[in-house]
Amino acid sequence: MRSDRMAAVVRELAKFGIVGGIGFVVDVSVFNILRVGLLAPAALHDGPVVAKLVSTTLAIAVNWAGNRLWTFRDRRGANIVREGVQFALASIAGLLISVACLWVSHYLLGLTSILDDNVSSNIIGLGLGTAVRFGLYRWWVFGTSQAAAPQQVDSGL
Repeated sequence: MRSDRMAAVVRELAKFGIVGGIGFVVDVSVFNILRVGLLAPAALHDGPVVAKLVSTTLAIAVNWAGNRLWTFRDRRGANIVREGVQFALASIAGLLISVACLWVSHYLLGLTSILDDNVSSNIIGLGLGTAVRFGLYRWWVFGTSQAAAPQQVDSGL
C-alpha cells in the first residue's frame, strides 16, 4: 500500500514537472521579451520586476489549466471557485519567492544584467517557489479531502 502511494506521488510529480516545464517556457519567454523591450530597465526603472509579475501571472494561468485538467484531475474539487482561489494563493506564494529573489539580486546586490536577472528569478526563485507550490497544490489545493468524489488513479503519465 505504501508503495502504491509513493508511485502515485511520483506520477503526480512527473506530471507537475511537465506542466511546470510548459509554464516555465511561458514565464521565461514572456519575461525576457518584456525585459529587453517594453519593460527594459532603461525604459522603466522597475521594469524587471513588472516583467516578472506579468510573465509569472501568464504562467500561473497555464499551470492552473494543466494541473487541474491533468496532474491532479482525479483529486480536483467540485467547487472550482474555492479551488481556483486556493490555486491562486499558492501560486502567489511561489511568485513572491521568485520576485523576492529578483529584487534582492537586482536592487540590493546590484546584479543587473539580463543574465543576473534570469538566474535570480528563473533559476533560484523559480526553484524555491516550485517546491513550495508543489506542496501547497498537492496537500491543500488538490488534497484528497478536497476531491469531489473518489476516482480511479491514472496509471500513466
